[in-house]
Amino acid sequence: MTTWMIVEDEQELYEVIEAMFEIWGVDGVAFADGKEAVSWIDAVDKGQITGELPELVLLDIRLPTLSGPEVGARLRRSPKLRNIAIILMTAFLLSPDEEKEAINLAQADALIYKPFPEMQTFHAILDSYLAKRKAASPTQ
Repeated sequence: MTTWMIVEDEQELYEVIEAMFEIWGVDGVAFADGKEAVSWIDAVDKGQITGELPELVLLDIRLPTLSGPEVGARLRRSPKLRNIAIILMTAFLLSPDEEKEAINLAQADALIYKPFPEMQTFHAILDSYLAKRKAASPTQ
C-alpha cells in the first residue's frame, strides 16, 4: 500500500485529507505542526521508525513552530526521505516572489492553493507529481 504524509495545522482540513487518503487506499502519517514532523523525520533517520515510508507529502506552508518550507528543506536533507514528492499547500495568496521563495526553500515539486479541486482531480494531480518524482529520483 502507498503511504503519504500530511503536515497541516487546520484540524478540519487535516481530517478531510485523511479521509481522502482512506478513500484512495493510501496509508498516511499526519502531523499538526512543523516541529512534530521534523521530530518524526529525525526518528526515521535514526532508524527508530520502521515500515513503509511516505512517497509524497502534503505540506502546509504556514505551520506553528516551523514553516512548511523549513520542513520540506529538512526532508530534502534526510538520507531516507530526500526523494519524497513535496507538495506545498496554502490558502493565502502569495506573490510570485513568495511562491518562488517557498518552493525553492522546500525544493518542492509543486505549490497548490486551497481550496483543493474536486477529489478525483486532486488525486490525479498528486499522482502526477508522485510519478514525476519517481521518474526523476533514484530508488530511496
